[in-house]
Amino acid sequence: MVDHHRGTGVPPDLVVFSHLRWNWVWQRPQHLISRIADGRRVWFVEEPVAGPVDEPVLRTEEAGGVTRLWAELPEHNPTASFDEQAVDAYLSLLPEALGSCDDRLAWLYTPLALPLARCVGPRALVYDVMDDLASFAGAPPALVAAQIEAVRSADVVFTGGRSLHESILRLRDDGVHQFASGVDIDHYRSARSSGAGPVGPRPLVAGYVGVIDERLDLALVADLADRLPDWEIHMVGPVMKIEPEDLPQRPNISYFGSREYRDLPAVMAGFDVALMPFALNEATRSISPTKTLEYLAAGLPVVSTRVPDVVAECVAAVDLQDDGASFAEACARVAHDDVARRDLQVAELLARRSWDGIAGRMAELIEPHLAPRPEVGVGAEVGAEAEADLRSVAS
Repeated sequence: MVDHHRGTGVPPDLVVFSHLRWNWVWQRPQHLISRIADGRRVWFVEEPVAGPVDEPVLRTEEAGGVTRLWAELPEHNPTASFDEQAVDAYLSLLPEALGSCDDRLAWLYTPLALPLARCVGPRALVYDVMDDLASFAGAPPALVAAQIEAVRSADVVFTGGRSLHESILRLRDDGVHQFASGVDIDHYRSARSSGAGPVGPRPLVAGYVGVIDERLDLALVADLADRLPDWEIHMVGPVMKIEPEDLPQRPNISYFGSREYRDLPAVMAGFDVALMPFALNEATRSISPTKTLEYLAAGLPVVSTRVPDVVAECVAAVDLQDDGASFAEACARVAHDDVARRDLQVAELLARRSWDGIAGRMAELIEPHLAPRPEVGVGAEVGAEAEADLRSVAS
């Protein structure tokens, strides 16, 4: 067993428990953890995968200063989340992998991993509520109760956007801090000078970058393509929880799959208008899309449905529309907008929402909780009344 104990003055190890994989789409967890690491040893514990093994095995990989860990479980019992069996497997495997260390900070992205966060004996527990995971398609029923317990157990709770913040305040009114997702301005600014875009005459392009899942209004995308037959509609990102045959197919719609984070400015350089065609449903009620700021930093006009947090925070910079017809009209209208004028409108917003600034303010809020303290017990079980509280919030 390796001893990772740190001496005085060295920041505690950071152990992150996430429903997202470190090497998948680069988004809030990667942006924040890579900045908050700041000399720490970082362990990034991911959901298990099914594999050709006879008993659970813990896999590891070094990835850009972070050690990824994930359990591989027997094929006859696959799981896609930290369910009870997966938690049992991790409880038996993690102590050996993490080594002997009494100086840790635990960080949750999924409340289902709360028992694992407790088992590492952290000085402090942070819960960054980046999404209302219980509202997503295929969410396990246990998420509702687990979120209540995680919110009430954490030393510090962060929330990703004002709608989500308001929901979490129904469960706890102290130690909850709103931090909507941010942007790396310099990274996306390079889209303005990228030479990756088409040269010479070409169709205008309306593009979307992000995960393609149940949160998108695919009927709107199809209608937009029909109403702009001379445009190209570029959909860039992984397809999740949607069957390929359910994706709208049109001559002018192209699906490009995932792209590396480093390549996204070049991708956006080929757009004339950026799209945010989100459905207005339970899964989008509390989202605060990162891509709004990324599009604006890239110098693009943005057409979006009326996602509550976008309406509240970006109404002056985003063209808000409701359906394919109004999206088509808006795209034609904003494609040749004055970029300099739009930049003046969004300069303060982008500066306030930089990832560097957000990570710095989070670190300041965590620091007072890192003093040594007595071991915290498992805590009380979450009862039916608490579960009813969260269900009322979700409704």
